[in-house]
Amino acid sequence: MHLLNRISLALALTFAAAFPVAAATTIKIATVAPDGTAWMREMRAAGDAVKKGTDGRVEIKYYPGGVMGDDATVMRKIKIGQLQGSAFTGGEATVITPDAQVYSIPFLFRDQQEIDKLRAKLDPLVKQQFENAGFELLGISGAGFAYLMSTRDIKSRDDLKSAKVWVPQGDKAAEVTFKVAGVTPIPLPLSDVYTSLQTGLIDTAANTPAGAIAFQWHTKLKHMVDLPLTYVVGEIVVDKKVTDTLSAEDRKVLGDAFDAGFARLEKTNREDNASAREALKQQGIAFTVPTDADRKSWEAVGTEAFKQLADQGGISPTMLKALNTALAEIRGGAK
Repeated sequence: MHLLNRISLALALTFAAAFPVAAATTIKIATVAPDGTAWMREMRAAGDAVKKGTDGRVEIKYYPGGVMGDDATVMRKIKIGQLQGSAFTGGEATVITPDAQVYSIPFLFRDQQEIDKLRAKLDPLVKQQFENAGFELLGISGAGFAYLMSTRDIKSRDDLKSAKVWVPQGDKAAEVTFKVAGVTPIPLPLSDVYTSLQTGLIDTAANTPAGAIAFQWHTKLKHMVDLPLTYVVGEIVVDKKVTDTLSAEDRKVLGDAFDAGFARLEKTNREDNASAREALKQQGIAFTVPTDADRKSWEAVGTEAFKQLADQGGISPTMLKALNTALAEIRGGAK
C-alpha cells in the first residue's frame, strides 16, 4: 500500500504540473462613489455577474469613497499595477483622454432627448479614444445635468464673480468655462469638495441633484441656479494590459455585465434626479430661475468656452468633427 500511495502521489503531482489550475484575475477598481449609492450597487452587481459568468476566473474588487486618492494618484497606482481601473466622471477621465469630457461642454446640450441621440452616435468613438490610450471602457452612464449650487444667491454672471467656485481637478472644460465667466476657479478632487465647503475654501459647486445629496453637499449649499450647466457621465475603465490577458469568452462576460449594469444605472439616475430635486426643495434649497437675459448671458459663456476648448485642443479634432456633425444631424432632423 505504501508503494501504491507513493505512485498515486507521483501521478497526481505529474497531472498537476501538466494541467495547472489557472489563478483568478482580480481587477481592482477605485471610485469616489460612496458605498450604498446606486453607482456602487450596480457596479457590485456587475462584479457579481462577472464572477459567476466566468466561474470565478475573473473577480472585481472595489475601493469606494475615494480611499485610493484623487484621479492623479489613482492613475499612478494603475501604472504600477496596484490598481487596474477606476470609475471617473468625464472631467476626471481627461487624465486618460481629453475626449472623455465631450459631454461636459457647458450650455451646449438642450435636453435629455438630445443627449440620448448624441450618445448613440458618439459613445463608440469615446470608447475607441480610451482604447487608443490603452484602456478598456467597460461602461458609460449618464448621471444627468449638473446645476450650479452655492451658499449664496447667484442670479447672474456678476454674482458669480465674487464666489469661490470649485471645478474638478483636471477638468479643462469646467476651468475654461468659469474663466470665460470672469471667475478664477478653485480646482480640487471631487473627494475634497465636502470638506472644502465646511472650511469655506469654496462656496459654490456644480453637481446633479442626486449627486449633491449622495455626497451630502446639500447640507452646506443653500441656492441653486435652475439652468443646466453641463451633462455628467460616469465612465469605468480598466487597463487594457489586464483585459487583453483574458479569454475572448471572459472578456465578453465582463463587457456584457457592465453594459447591463450601467443601463440599469442610467434609468435609476433619471429617477433619482427627479426625486432629488423635490428633496432639495424640501431641504430648503432655493431655486433661482434665470431671466431670459441672464440665460442668454450664460449661454454666451458656453459658446465662448466651446470655442476656446476647440482652439486649445481640449477636445481632439476627430471628436470635435464628430460632435459638430452629430449635432447638425440631430438638430436638422428636429426642425
